[in-house]
Amino acid sequence: MSKRLFAVVGDPIAHSLSPAMHNAAIAARGLDATYVPMRTTEQAFAPLVRELLAAGGGLNVTMPFKQLAARLVRHPTDAVKMTEACNTIWGDPDAPSGDNTDVTAIRDEALRLTGGRAGRIKLVGTGGSARAAVAAFADGFPGVTLDIGSRSLARARDFARWAAGLDLAARVQNPADQTPVDLLLFATPDPTAKLAAEPGQESEFRPPVRTLLDLRYAKGGTLEVRLAWELRHVPAADGRGVLVAQGAAAFERFFDTAAPVEVMRRAVEDALRP
Repeated sequence: MSKRLFAVVGDPIAHSLSPAMHNAAIAARGLDATYVPMRTTEQAFAPLVRELLAAGGGLNVTMPFKQLAARLVRHPTDAVKMTEACNTIWGDPDAPSGDNTDVTAIRDEALRLTGGRAGRIKLVGTGGSARAAVAAFADGFPGVTLDIGSRSLARARDFARWAAGLDLAARVQNPADQTPVDLLLFATPDPTAKLAAEPGQESEFRPPVRTLLDLRYAKGGTLEVRLAWELRHVPAADGRGVLVAQGAAAFERFFDTAAPVEVMRRAVEDALRP
């Protein structure tokens, strides 16, 4: 049997650290497989999924295809059903299985940062990763109030209505409300994104923020993480911990064996070292 091929699929995709992380794990387990980045289009996505699965591989899915992936899989986990987003596909090409491993990864990182105490969370973003964050909050922070931030008021309203369907107290953020936020979470891919209602480099830190999690990652930390630590003295983390946790869960779906989590963590840390 030829080497099994796995991929992270999205657009753009060249920035992804998933290949470095998964290839390190594959080598550590001595598996005959390789993991590559693949850029695709909406029209080519379904045929690509089938081709990879038919050859014995699997894939992770990133923006902008997570919701498309959720509609494609035949055997979705509860996390996929809840979020209507899927980031991991494996199994039968005619009846694929799908999971959203972002949910538990985000939940655990948010619990670690906040110590499990968060009555109010501000979420910036309305895409697939933001949906996973909402499911994470519903599981890890029952009774939380969720403020939705977006550059598009219409998207924020639609997203808040969707989140409210998960029994969360979700609302579009009110810039005039200065009640402190226990956790500010960025779930948007654009590192320059600013909220239209709140111009200025540090506008995301109003109202006052107690902890911050940015699902993006960068060498030396993202801008928001650096601002939190250096200017606000706010405990903060970028997305590397979430990346490793969701990747380890995906690895176990692909290979039905325990993921070498520390190997994966070292690969990510090495790639992000300034």
